[in-house]
Amino acid sequence: MIRKLFIIGGAIVALLLVAGVIVYQKYLSAPTRTEPDDTVIVYVPTGANLEQVLDSLTSHNLVKDEAAFRYLAEQMQYAKSPMRSGRYRLDTDWNILQIVRHLRSGRQDPVKVILTTERMIEDVAAKVSRFIEPDSTELMATFTNDSLLTAIGYTRENLMSLFIPNTYECYWDMSAQEFVGRMIREHKKFWDQKDRTEKAKALGMTPQEVYTLASIVEKETLKNEEKPRIAGAYLNRLKINMRLQADPTLVFATRDFETRRVLNYHKEFVSPYNTYMNAGLPPGPIAMSSISSIDAVLNPEKHNYVYFCAVGDGSGLHAFAETLEGHNVNKARYLENLRKQGLID
Repeated sequence: MIRKLFIIGGAIVALLLVAGVIVYQKYLSAPTRTEPDDTVIVYVPTGANLEQVLDSLTSHNLVKDEAAFRYLAEQMQYAKSPMRSGRYRLDTDWNILQIVRHLRSGRQDPVKVILTTERMIEDVAAKVSRFIEPDSTELMATFTNDSLLTAIGYTRENLMSLFIPNTYECYWDMSAQEFVGRMIREHKKFWDQKDRTEKAKALGMTPQEVYTLASIVEKETLKNEEKPRIAGAYLNRLKINMRLQADPTLVFATRDFETRRVLNYHKEFVSPYNTYMNAGLPPGPIAMSSISSIDAVLNPEKHNYVYFCAVGDGSGLHAFAETLEGHNVNKARYLENLRKQGLID
């Protein structure tokens, strides 16, 4: 009797060992690596179901036993739709158990959203859509939602002033409205630094107005060392109620972004952005402004210049003048430099 029990017990142990091997093979063994890297990025879209997640995993050869994955997902209560969306970094050596645990945890691998000096708000939407889940259409719908804009204190014309060029760490599956919320927090953080808000008040300007003028400075010069001087010239014009007569605003008004020179056509184009026709600042920025241009407006060079024009010698620099007579001399020198280069007759 004892011998029979021993045999039966041995058989049970053997069965348990076999079952353990099967469990190991199904759930704990890692897939055969085919990727050259140690990790892969898997995206789980918002609203995705288990099959969509599994398709993504198998496409990266992370799961070789789909039935085992489904079973374990059910047992670990991961199979309920929708899945936890996000961008996940998975090790190619992980077994099914490790993969399910990681996806179920929602521990996303963040993305770096890089904002540079884009021209139009549509360009911002296109750029941002490269980094997060919402596409440019969805982002533009949010950027032009008048109810939302009113709630956050912006208009379609000045929304660009919300965006500060920088690199931001975000989660891939953030919504378009969540992205705007993040930009509001970053905007406040930026203006709270270096006494920027106080400096804007000292100029008698709001941060949005500072940004608008900074966007003009941004398009006037590529030389950071010139920006405070150009900002000072524009601020001097505003103080004496002189029209800004900023060529970049005409380019923006006409959307003639390929032009190399402003012509009478541009100056006669009827638009609130035509600063040859209209006094004061335009309704909003004409581009995303760099931080250096914003700080140039907040820390302008103190001088009496109200005129400036390009030198025209290929240096990218400008010549400044306090009087129209001096400006005309600089302008003649500019035209002569263009003739020498064969750019005009």
